Amino acid sequence: MAVSVSILAVITSLHLIAFVLAIGAESRRSTAKVAPDQYDERTYCVYDSDASTVYGLAAFGLILMSQVIVNGVTRCLCCGKGLVTGSCSTTCAIIFFIFSWLSFLGAEACLLAGSARNAYHTKYRGLFRQSELSCATLRKGVFAAGAALTLLSLIGSIIYYFAHSRADTGGWEKHHNVGVGMTSASYPQQQQTNEFEKV
Repeated sequence: MAVSVSILAVITSLHLIAFVLAIGAESRRSTAKVAPDQYDERTYCVYDSDASTVYGLAAFGLILMSQVIVNGVTRCLCCGKGLVTGSCSTTCAIIFFIFSWLSFLGAEACLLAGSARNAYHTKYRGLFRQSELSCATLRKGVFAAGAALTLLSLIGSIIYYFAHSRADTGGWEKHHNVGVGMTSASYPQQQQTNEFEKV
């Protein structure tokens, strides 16, 4: 199987867009502050924009799409026509197949958990000027970890695709020292002609 430039371009662009969205989600995390209610003596949490939830879910979808494309083209390593056994490319393909899946699952977990946590808003209210009211917000670094794992997933996917392309037999198995013996086929004919001449 030859390396397709268009597939590499699609994989790279999807991962890079997801990386930018994950960085944007980290910088636009929802923040909250405790504010007094103007109608009674209670306090409540005031949240700002939930843009990072949308960014995180968009990055989640793009990485998922890229992983589906890579594993669809390579047939998920195990459903294809076969790889060259015992070669360095096959070993690299297996190692980076596992690496790309681990980094993909880590990135998806960070992005999904960060989006869900960022969308959660504290529902209860406390008494006026009570310091125990806690507004639930996402801690720093969750979307940043998802962005870093997105880059690792990109690297793993590209190297896995290259190694799989080099190790893919395309249905042909390489056999060494196998040839057609011409002398064995012509020997019985020579023996028959010699017997005819004797008669």
